[in-house]
Amino acid sequence: MSKRRRVYRCAECQAEFPAWTGRCASCGGWATVGESAGVAAAVAEVAASTLRPLTSFAGDAAMPSPTGFAEVDRVLGGGLVPGAVTLLHGEPGVGKSTLTLQIAAHVASTGASVVLVSGEEAPGQIAARAARIGPVPRSLTVLDEVSVEAVVASIRTDRPQLMIIDSIQTLTTADLDSAAGSTAQVRECAHRLTDAAKRAQVSLILIGHVTKDGGLAGPRLLEHVVDTVLSFSGDRDGELRFLRAIKHRYGATSEVGLFEMTVEGLRAVADASRRFLADRLAGVPGSAVVPSLDGHRPVLIEIQALVAGGSGPGVYSTAQGVASSRLKLVLAVLERRIGFEMAGSDVFCSAAGGATVDDPGADLGVALAIISSRSGVPLRSDLVVVGEIGLGGEIRRAAQLERRMHEAYRLGFRQAIVPASAPSGPTGLSLLRVETLLDALNLTNMLAAA
Repeated sequence: MSKRRRVYRCAECQAEFPAWTGRCASCGGWATVGESAGVAAAVAEVAASTLRPLTSFAGDAAMPSPTGFAEVDRVLGGGLVPGAVTLLHGEPGVGKSTLTLQIAAHVASTGASVVLVSGEEAPGQIAARAARIGPVPRSLTVLDEVSVEAVVASIRTDRPQLMIIDSIQTLTTADLDSAAGSTAQVRECAHRLTDAAKRAQVSLILIGHVTKDGGLAGPRLLEHVVDTVLSFSGDRDGELRFLRAIKHRYGATSEVGLFEMTVEGLRAVADASRRFLADRLAGVPGSAVVPSLDGHRPVLIEIQALVAGGSGPGVYSTAQGVASSRLKLVLAVLERRIGFEMAGSDVFCSAAGGATVDDPGADLGVALAIISSRSGVPLRSDLVVVGEIGLGGEIRRAAQLERRMHEAYRLGFRQAIVPASAPSGPTGLSLLRVETLLDALNLTNMLAAA
């Protein structure tokens, strides 16, 4: 038997207090103490544990079920796993509800039962959006409820193949007096839902809102509770959206799903390279095409640079879609290793088309785009460049170069500037090997003269 009592717990250090306090006496955090449904064991009866060899669980692993949404299945490593809990987070308005509604429709179209728990929108609003997306299967149902007790009861009674909670911040439990969305409510509701989903073998998706600094209570607190954490990001005013796995207990976290937002909903972008290069203008100074790597997927991205006269003595640099730290490194190496004077200039660098490049292999493309803009001499239109730049000015090998080269050849590129240690590429793609950034600069000058 156990005696139940209310507990106030710090969200940062988990210290417990008998009453609410504005500041945690343990870690010193302000406004981190909240009410939690706790159980204090007055008299605890511990059942004897049953030990089993690990090998006896070998056949218990559940296989993922495809969602029918190719880009989602790519990120999840095949689909949703029964009993797995997935947290989908992103900024408000990025399209999380639209994405999950399309996933629900795809799964329900196979005859599987799907429940969408509507805490933020009225069922009529969801039905109107679903009608714009496409046909609505009858096995897609809505539970208009914010009580976690009612949702848990539905999991146990209805046992759907998939349940989507939109959103976790709207649910509350009667055991807590705090408001919906508070740290205590979000944590307690998530724990109860996770336990119920795993017992009933229901695939569960929790939607959580996150601000740009990630400071909103909820998703950051739940990452250790759930099996999979998906990040859905993109410019709300643009078309492209990116789905990335931050944590995935059932597969790798290296895949990326690419979507395009349309009036009919999200549309998968199967050929990302063509999408990013669709509006490229050949023969323009300051442009370099880089075969980047996003997860395991090679993607060709246009790096654009613009060097203009500045008003100060130093170098002012702005990066969009390119890591600012990598841009500053490239500028420093250009100045110190090959004497490329940048003082008094404004340098703007971006990954065109809304792409984001975190790949060090794009360093050489950034450097040559800057040099091309400064000199006014464009790079060849059938040329791609790839390589990481070291502080000594050397060009280092990037990961999975062979896959990058095959993607470049598929898109019609026939020349590639690569590190000297690069492996052989596909027949028909000429590899131009360089050891240093100065070698790459001299080579581009020779190609331009030719």
